[in-house]
Amino acid sequence: MVSFFAFVRKEFMHILRDRKTLLFIFGLPIAQILLFGFALSNEIKNSKIGILNQSGDDASLQLINQLDASKYFSIYARLDNPDQIETFFRQGKIKMVLIIPPGFESDMLQSNQSQLMLVTDGSDTNTANTIVNYANAIIRDFQNDRYATGSMPFRIQVETRMLYNPHLKSAYSFVPGVMAMIMMLLSALMTSVAIVREKEMGTMEILLASPLRPWGIIIAKAVPYLLLAFVNLLIILWLSIGILDMPVRGSMALLLLECLLFILTSLSLGLFISSITNSQLVAMFISLVGLLLPTVMFSGFMFPIENMPAPLQFITRFIPARWFYEIVSAIMIKGLGMSHIWQQTLILLSMAGGLTLISVKKFKTRLE
Repeated sequence: MVSFFAFVRKEFMHILRDRKTLLFIFGLPIAQILLFGFALSNEIKNSKIGILNQSGDDASLQLINQLDASKYFSIYARLDNPDQIETFFRQGKIKMVLIIPPGFESDMLQSNQSQLMLVTDGSDTNTANTIVNYANAIIRDFQNDRYATGSMPFRIQVETRMLYNPHLKSAYSFVPGVMAMIMMLLSALMTSVAIVREKEMGTMEILLASPLRPWGIIIAKAVPYLLLAFVNLLIILWLSIGILDMPVRGSMALLLLECLLFILTSLSLGLFISSITNSQLVAMFISLVGLLLPTVMFSGFMFPIENMPAPLQFITRFIPARWFYEIVSAIMIKGLGMSHIWQQTLILLSMAGGLTLISVKKFKTRLE
């Protein structure tokens, strides 16, 4: 145990002496969280929606068919009562619910106006705004079509509600994504480079001559980056809550545990990269191209997963950041507990455990 802590202390000393590394570790997260103003949004297709039709008349059915016929919406569920709305949103199965009140068609004919309600998941601001705009455009087309064939003018009033994010703050979208990027970059990239550097300089064989076993050396070199990544996590949360007014509606303890799990998963990826490379340049290239870009593109952070082709949607299942993004959004924004994120947690646990076992085995085979 004394040898283990000596290795951990050695790695900490090496990091603290390298000012460029310290600037990278602590400067990058602060810069990203403060300057990342909003996540990119693109055209969204086939968004799953729910319909609560309390009217059931011809006009309401025509409107529903018009929504379903568009390329932007796919009717996932037809609800029977308003109590079902929260359940579907908590499960993440739908993006919007259209509520048609009783007497929809008769109100249009008798008082020349009627009302609708659009309820969306405001935890993803850009997606919520986009699908509301799509829905409003379809409703306007429906209104124009009815007016062209009707005998009197009428007006449909649409009331919109944004669940979880009523003020449409963009921080609700980008903070979970930035957290995933930073944790992945620090944990995977820095760990892989640190271990490969020892192999590249020929000092790893010297370390292996110590009393510690190879797996102990790996863990000792990973511990400092685990602690530094966790400190960065606390900084990100402090900036997000204190400056960006980001809520934590769920359990803070659960959030920290899930973040620690993602850090461990990222560290295991870094160890795996170090086990298959012997060059810092190659390790950095694999980390940046193989981990950072997929984290940005395939996590649901910038580009909606449901808008991707089926093969790419399948690939996202192997991206740890996708599951972490869903976990953070569920805890911080929706206030959900373990009962709603246990599947994502189990996937990350499996990834961390599997990659760690593979990395240790390959490391021992190559260097022992």
